[in-house]
Amino acid sequence: MNRRHFLFTAALGAAPWARAQSESPLLVIGHAGVPRVDAATVARLYTGRAIEADNQPVTVYNLAPGHALRNRFLAVCLQFDEERYRAYWTVRRHVGKGAPPREVASVAQMLEVVTRTPGAVGYIDAASAAGHTGLNVICRL
Repeated sequence: MNRRHFLFTAALGAAPWARAQSESPLLVIGHAGVPRVDAATVARLYTGRAIEADNQPVTVYNLAPGHALRNRFLAVCLQFDEERYRAYWTVRRHVGKGAPPREVASVAQMLEVVTRTPGAVGYIDAASAAGHTGLNVICRL
């Protein structure tokens, strides 16, 4: 590998890390009563491999495809991009292993749905949580 190619590759590799350091943490939120979970459980919920959190049934909500926060969540939590996530759910649906999480259009809608729907789980960034008292944060990513 020549020096120019190495420097270009190194710069590309550093860019996501630099961006991640300046972004606020991701918060997985749940309706009141949904218990705290770990990151592995969140990943299982968003891939349909789990439908309960500590024996409590949950309904998982995702932001709409193309939303920047959804892209960040998929990368941080599942190590998927949108294309891989969509392909994953296409296969699962085809073999009868469930359906992808329900979708909401915005962070404001995510906050509303999760706070009003028993068993609901979603995600926001910490900056979006400012001013919303009483949020049930079940995991930080």
